[in-house]
Amino acid sequence: MRYPHDIILHYLGLYNIYSRRLEDEIKQGNIPGHIAIILDGNRRWAKKRLELENAGHFRGADAVEKLLDWCEELGIKIVTLYVLSAENLSREDEELSYLYQLIEVRLRKLYDDPRIHRNKTRVRAIGRMELLPDGILNVLKKLDEATKNYSRRYLNIAIAYGGQDEVLDAIKKIVKKVHMGEIDIDDITAKEIESNLYTSHLPQSSPDMILRTSGEKRLSGFLLWQGAYSELVFMDILWPEFRKIDLLRAIRTFQKRRRRMGK
Repeated sequence: MRYPHDIILHYLGLYNIYSRRLEDEIKQGNIPGHIAIILDGNRRWAKKRLELENAGHFRGADAVEKLLDWCEELGIKIVTLYVLSAENLSREDEELSYLYQLIEVRLRKLYDDPRIHRNKTRVRAIGRMELLPDGILNVLKKLDEATKNYSRRYLNIAIAYGGQDEVLDAIKKIVKKVHMGEIDIDDITAKEIESNLYTSHLPQSSPDMILRTSGEKRLSGFLLWQGAYSELVFMDILWPEFRKIDLLRAIRTFQKRRRRMGK
């Protein structure tokens, strides 16, 4: 999908000028420190082009790699990507098998990516890892070990993830602490809950902005606790078509919002 405005700019040869101007404008404002993205629309992208669903997933993975470059250029410190939900694990075996293979290949590529070490990026998966195949688990463990001492940037990969599962797992950890006498019931605060969520390793667990592509306007269980006061941005573009200018537009939308944080 291309917006009519973009088509006109391309026709007039002004698209690149407009994009650079927008980026300069964005950089003068408040850049979100933590963005979370629901990568939606891969299968619809393929269907629209009469291609196999696998082609949509492959193009979507390419878009993720580009996104990480753009976030680095804009100075966004924390990126959380919703790659695969716990519910996705019930998909047809053939599609899920391809997804597993693709994810493992891209994770191995990420492990060998010099940008991770140059930028001191902490890479960590969040979700119920025990549900994943050994191949993916092994490369995630290698990424975690290789980057565990980094803290300049953070890349969180939500895989086999469910927001309700995350809250439930946090409750179980807290109940166990109470049972073991490590804390009292009165010690259970919002801070204690946050310290038991999957995102407890982050300096800023709550995203400033949650973006979803494909036109769907729901969170689908993504970061239910952390996203309580996040700014929500929904875009019609399908994820494989996502461009830097779309990210810039999302950030411009974020910058125009007045964040009250419940006050």
